[in-house]
Amino acid sequence: MLDPVDLKILSLLQEDCRVTNAQLAQALSISSSSCWRRVKSLEEIGLIQGYRAELDRQAAGYGFSAILHVSLSRQREENVQTFESAIAERDEILECYATTGDADYHLRVVVQDITEFNGFLDDFLFRLPGVAHVKSNIVLKDIKSTAKLPLRPS
Repeated sequence: MLDPVDLKILSLLQEDCRVTNAQLAQALSISSSSCWRRVKSLEEIGLIQGYRAELDRQAAGYGFSAILHVSLSRQREENVQTFESAIAERDEILECYATTGDADYHLRVVVQDITEFNGFLDDFLFRLPGVAHVKSNIVLKDIKSTAKLPLRPS
C-alpha cells in the first residue's frame, strides 16, 4: 500500500528524476534518511523501474513518426515469437502493444524521414515471417506524449 508520502515521492520523481534526495526530502518535509529509505523501497519493490532523460525527438533528428497497425497471417507461436523478438531489437520502435481488434499489434516508430521509414518497412517489417498486413498512420503533430502515470491513493 502506498501512503501519501510515497505518492508524492513518485509524483515529484516523475516530474524531475534529477531532483536530489535533499530537495525531495525538503519538499516532503521529512528527513533525508527517511526519504532515501522510501525511494530505495519503491525501487526494490519494482515500482520505480529506472530513471531516464526525456528527449525532444525533433531536436534529436527524428522528424518522422508513425503509428503502425500490424496483422499477422496466423497466430502461430513461432510467428508470434519471431515477430516480438525482432520488434524488441529495433531502436526506432518506441512502443509495441499486442492488442485486440482489427490489428494484432500497434507500434510507434520514429525515424529521420520518409525515406528511412520506407526502408524500415521494406527492409525489415515486410520481411518478418507471418506479417500479413500493415497499416500506417503518419503522425502530423504530437498533442500529448507522456510516460507519467496518474497516481491515486490505493
